[in-house]
Amino acid sequence: MISLLKPMNDLEQCQRARDLALDCHLAAIRNIAHYAIELEPRTTALYRKYLEDLAAQASTGTGDALNESRATLRGLLREYRDQTSHYLNGLRQELSDAVTALERTLEALARCDGDHGVRLRNAVARLRAIPVDAGSAVRETVLAAASTIESSLEEVRKQHQLSVAQFVMEIGILHKRIDALENAASIDRLTQLINRGEMEERIRGARPAKMSILLLKAGGLRAAETQFGHDVAEELAGAFAKRLHNCLPPTAVIGRWSEEAFLAILLADKPETAALARRITEGLAGAYACLKAGKTVRPVIHLRVGIVDPGTDSAERVLQRVGEFLNEV
Repeated sequence: MISLLKPMNDLEQCQRARDLALDCHLAAIRNIAHYAIELEPRTTALYRKYLEDLAAQASTGTGDALNESRATLRGLLREYRDQTSHYLNGLRQELSDAVTALERTLEALARCDGDHGVRLRNAVARLRAIPVDAGSAVRETVLAAASTIESSLEEVRKQHQLSVAQFVMEIGILHKRIDALENAASIDRLTQLINRGEMEERIRGARPAKMSILLLKAGGLRAAETQFGHDVAEELAGAFAKRLHNCLPPTAVIGRWSEEAFLAILLADKPETAALARRITEGLAGAYACLKAGKTVRPVIHLRVGIVDPGTDSAERVLQRVGEFLNEV
């Protein structure tokens, strides 16, 4: 007779392990929300809401829900990292503006101390130099005026010092806020692609012994904007550009020809570029996980790849060949 006791015990252990893994996953999502870096109140509150909604969806424990939560969590973290980067740039601009204001204040103080202050002190000295025989009433009035001017001048000087100290304190606070955020968040900024005009100039000026131009038509960016909106289309383009950058050698010069057209100048011959093009087609085509209102959407990139070997062609002929491929609908 076959005993079912051991299989049942194993099943119970598997169920407990699964429940524990699910609890850890949900706790991780909620901890990410709880310890999120504080930016603007609305931005941080919305980020926490999306994470709480994600935890609620994943709590069902189904395979589809858990698999979807993985992509959504990655997207939420990436989006909040970008928002943190934007917030840091704003703080840097505030710091720059504060430094500029401080410099102008110091310049104004220098002009004041070197001009108005000197004139006032000279006037006070002349008042105090009035002879004793000028009359006691007149002398007392003049001395009283001199004392008033001196005290007023000292008060102005203290006010100026207070203003400078306040500026210095505000700059110090901004420095600390920037340092704290930079330590708490690793900022990975997307490489900015060169525009069409600059790429044309690079092609005209580049004539190494071994060079190929890789051409890519990323169909799906316009469709993503139509279906999901401008923000999703921008995120899709950024993700595609980042993957492209990671697939190419460091010496590659990458540019964006038009909305759905990209190209890269490579220091490689045509066979090397063809092998690279195959890997890029496999790695960059397909669905991308993007965020729309805290939910994962999956726009698709349909990729066409071409190669131009300049050979002995003139620069204008090379650009014509590039344009024929990239401008093709």
